[in-house]
Amino acid sequence: MNWKPNRSSHLSLHIQITDWIKERIQNGEWTVGTKLPAQRRLAENFEVNRSTVVAALDELTADGLIETRPGGGTYISNDSWNILLKNAQPDWDKHITESIHEPNYHTIQLINEYEQDQDIIRLGTGELSPSLLPADAIEQALQSITLQPRDMGYSEPKGNKKLRSVLSQHLKNRNIHASPDNILIVSGALQALQLISLGLLEQGSVVFQESPSYLNSVHPFQSAGMQVISFQKNEEMQTKLKNYSSRKQSIFYTVPTLHNPTGSTMTLGERRHLLETCHSLHIPIIEDDVYHDLLFSHDTLPALKALDESGQVLYIGSLSKTLSPGLRIGWIVGPQPVINRLADIKMQTDYGSSAISQQIAAHWLQSQLYEKHLHVLRSELEKRAQFMHTLLLKYFSDAASWHKPTGGFYIWLRFNKPIVNKSLFLRLIKQQILINPGYIYNPHDQHHIRLSYAYADLAEMEKGLVILKQALR
Repeated sequence: MNWKPNRSSHLSLHIQITDWIKERIQNGEWTVGTKLPAQRRLAENFEVNRSTVVAALDELTADGLIETRPGGGTYISNDSWNILLKNAQPDWDKHITESIHEPNYHTIQLINEYEQDQDIIRLGTGELSPSLLPADAIEQALQSITLQPRDMGYSEPKGNKKLRSVLSQHLKNRNIHASPDNILIVSGALQALQLISLGLLEQGSVVFQESPSYLNSVHPFQSAGMQVISFQKNEEMQTKLKNYSSRKQSIFYTVPTLHNPTGSTMTLGERRHLLETCHSLHIPIIEDDVYHDLLFSHDTLPALKALDESGQVLYIGSLSKTLSPGLRIGWIVGPQPVINRLADIKMQTDYGSSAISQQIAAHWLQSQLYEKHLHVLRSELEKRAQFMHTLLLKYFSDAASWHKPTGGFYIWLRFNKPIVNKSLFLRLIKQQILINPGYIYNPHDQHHIRLSYAYADLAEMEKGLVILKQALR
């Protein structure tokens, strides 16, 4: 034992001794059960005071690496190697639990996991069935798209200029007048919300929303340190907004057309009231309009952005609910300084959305392929909605209530009794049925299920609802 602690080191003598003994254990020189030399001998060998050795051994004992056994003597403990191995690794659990981004509800984590199971019946998913996606038409359209070498690289910060020009014309159908410079291409509507949370709001800002809300299931604002304030439609909106907005920077999130998860649509009066209230309190609005193109009947209701005369509305659209979620193409329309700011942040996070996807989106929107696809898609969704409505009348008319859908994907089914809980969710999974319970959109909701007629086929819908009915019994 020729080693001696270095007295000129910045480390104290007892720490050097502790580290030296740990190294002997780690490299296998002192195995489990090895008896350590007596304290006096160690002090002599290390040329230190005995109290220094005692301090080092006390620390090793506290760490569980050595132990004193009855009858005298100090030994390497049975679990010493595992303890050292664990201490040598990063404490990933601590990193995870103390990170900024909030974890999803366990229920949503399970939904994301089980949606990949080919055998499960998905009764609540917010996604089009593969049979409704125009895969063949997109494949054929690819043959009509000419790609220059430049098109294969990174696009401009705001996105492909051609796509933004096409969108500028497309948005006129909603009476939204926006130049290409006022449009930012994003990787779906969720990224739009994340960019807004990072680029336009300070920590502690207030995000207003109607309850229940899709935002509660994804946490883009909560994870950025914002306070999300929910209120029911029948509450006095102006008073609540005024009370909170006077204290903090604030913004209002809304899905006025085919709301997620309820499927409701604001009247013209409600739209004007919201716009006027927020304008009077200087509260910007995020209008999430990703479901508008899926209205079954001709829509005469204007977007909030079309009514906006002061630039207070940030408008979000997407192709994920209509054409293909895999393309990851959405957009934000807003004042140019806002779009420039969000584009800068997007370039810092992913350096632009897929160049190929942007070319495909531009081609579909410009060539009228998109409108033709929408006509077929709306018709098919309406048939599915009617079928699910008929099934609900057959199996749940005595136990629940709902509104017949006017478009989109969802029926917001309300049970007469508070029976929608984690236990029901897990029981249904065991029977290969996946639902979206209301409590992921409002933590206090035990009455609702968000049903979707967009993914499961007709036979699966009926089978799933029959099993749901049996589970409730």
